Amino acid sequence: MSKTKLSLLFVLLLAIIAIIWWLPPDLLTLENLKARQADIELYRSKHPVLAVLIYCGVYIAFTALSIPGAVFLTLIGGAIFGLFYGTIWISVSSTTGATLAFLMSRFFFQQAVKEKFGDRLNSIEENLRKDGAFYLFSMRLVPAIPFFIINLVMGLTPIKTLHYVLASWSGMLAGTIVYVNAGTQLSKLESLSGILSPPIVFSFLLLASFPYIARKLLSLKKK
Repeated sequence: MSKTKLSLLFVLLLAIIAIIWWLPPDLLTLENLKARQADIELYRSKHPVLAVLIYCGVYIAFTALSIPGAVFLTLIGGAIFGLFYGTIWISVSSTTGATLAFLMSRFFFQQAVKEKFGDRLNSIEENLRKDGAFYLFSMRLVPAIPFFIINLVMGLTPIKTLHYVLASWSGMLAGTIVYVNAGTQLSKLESLSGILSPPIVFSFLLLASFPYIARKLLSLKKK
């Protein structure tokens, strides 16, 4: 890795550490969000445009730098913007942040990782060659796989940026709607575990497998 990349990476790491250090430990908790919901909604009503810009900027920064907190930010979005506008702002912000994380991973690590651990990426690259963007789309729909890991790992692969953006946006949309909708009911929400109920998780897994099922049915039909 060149000195320029190392310097930039060092600055990014300092930014991440500074943000995590500065954030109060109880800021991104369900109890704190519920306690401050009225104040947040009041600010949004007085400064609607600025509220959207600040919210989207914070969301993009968190996802681009892979800082934990996207779930709580999504709940906030649902609480203050509602289901329709909340879904729009969060969908745009999460896709933008994920793409920035993807591009940073590619810029900083792709060459170095390929030189040292290229064989470990073979299975992922093989799946991408075989299934294309459907593979990424399916990964986005599996709740057990953290989104920030997908962002970083995909940056190490040769997937095209446009394909990454489209697959990520469409794959994250269902989960975004679920969490935004939960945010609209924030005052009634007792815990995060209730958001992803077994039926919802099963629906995500079924949706993730749909491209492969459809492809299999088409291949059988051709025969």
